[in-house]
Amino acid sequence: MVKVITYGTFDLFHEGHYRLLQRAKQLGDYLIVGVTTEEYDQTRGKLNVIDSLVTRIENVKKTGFADEVIVEEAAGQKFQDIKKYHIDIFTVGSDWIGKFDYLKDYCKVVYLERTKNISSTMLRERNKRIQRIGIIGTGRIAKRFMPEAACVSGISVQGVYNPHIGSAESFAKNHDIDCYETLDDFFSAVDAVYIASPHQTHYEYAKAALEHGKHVLCEKPMTLDRRHAEQLFNMAKERNLILFEGIKTAYCPGFIKLMGIACSGAIGSIKSVEACFTKLEDEDSRELTDLKYGGSMLELGSYCLLPIIKILGADYERLSFDTVKGDNNLDILTKAYFKYPNAVATATCGLGVKSEGQLIISGTKGYILAEAPWWKTNYFEVRHENPDDVEKFSARFLGDGLRYEISDFLSMINGSAKSEFKLTRSESVAFADIMGKFLETEKRNLDENLGA
Repeated sequence: MVKVITYGTFDLFHEGHYRLLQRAKQLGDYLIVGVTTEEYDQTRGKLNVIDSLVTRIENVKKTGFADEVIVEEAAGQKFQDIKKYHIDIFTVGSDWIGKFDYLKDYCKVVYLERTKNISSTMLRERNKRIQRIGIIGTGRIAKRFMPEAACVSGISVQGVYNPHIGSAESFAKNHDIDCYETLDDFFSAVDAVYIASPHQTHYEYAKAALEHGKHVLCEKPMTLDRRHAEQLFNMAKERNLILFEGIKTAYCPGFIKLMGIACSGAIGSIKSVEACFTKLEDEDSRELTDLKYGGSMLELGSYCLLPIIKILGADYERLSFDTVKGDNNLDILTKAYFKYPNAVATATCGLGVKSEGQLIISGTKGYILAEAPWWKTNYFEVRHENPDDVEKFSARFLGDGLRYEISDFLSMINGSAKSEFKLTRSESVAFADIMGKFLETEKRNLDENLGA
């Protein structure tokens, strides 16, 4: 008898799960299926599991393929189960290729081809339908999105669109999804859209997606002026659609905890926020060669503006910018200065200049220090006048962090408003307004230099 074992969450049981179990059964005579607990899924970074363990086990049993169902509760259990049940073949989906090669010393390892194009109607409960999401853009952030989306239950990446068809075809092949040559075909195949294209294209793509009745998760900056941001939010509201700006820091657990403590009065009345994010980018990258829409402020500014606007608001009295330019006249370092009635703030962004990236929130009773990379917010301290009086806080930041915003985006599509406070409409509009003012300042300075 050839014994086969496979594992999975099997949440929102769908055709892809059914086919995997069917093919796993065909590999041998006796199939054991391990169903993970929600607690174990959380430890390995799987978010938004909806069905109970009992329901997920029952759905596996209903297929008739499993001769035995067990519960997977902890890391390391796979090796133990292989020994315990005298397994001949271990198998999982092809999206895990290479991850379990270490088990080849104990049994045969088979990666089964994943099922593409999961239907949005194959679930039995309407409020639990899988959302098919399509990606516009094929750059670095789009590549990071793929494994992060796989960590969120209830969403399936359907396909990709890029006007540069060769790039789209390569991306689709590498990630085993579909490629669409026209936007109409793309929109007809998806329920929601993730926009990961260059900054200046975000508005038009988001507008087109909303006009086609699609929910939108758009990378930062969502737009580059207030008018366009307000227009998109109004369109989404009129069509009962979700429009979400993808600043991943806003949705990560550690940053939410930090904001809660900052606004709790623990450090008194907040008088200053200093946010710095710098990195040394490749000189040939789009960020440092796009003379109109590249540069440090457009690329990193959203992160630094996030804590400032969330804590101090958008009703500042004065805003100014100082920039350091590279040889091509693109900003490689920008400082934005905010003056409020009773506070000040600075946002420092750099792509060609490296600095100690910190977030410092200063109050009348103490201050909060989050060291780089604070935008991932896995650790911060609350400090007071007494140097021995230090409170230390930590939180998990899993993977690239995109899974948090994807999970909240999905929750809002499914009718939950509990995540809305993490990044509000008014905050996104404020970011767009500041980006617009920065571009206006840059244009004015350029015109003055040319005139001189």
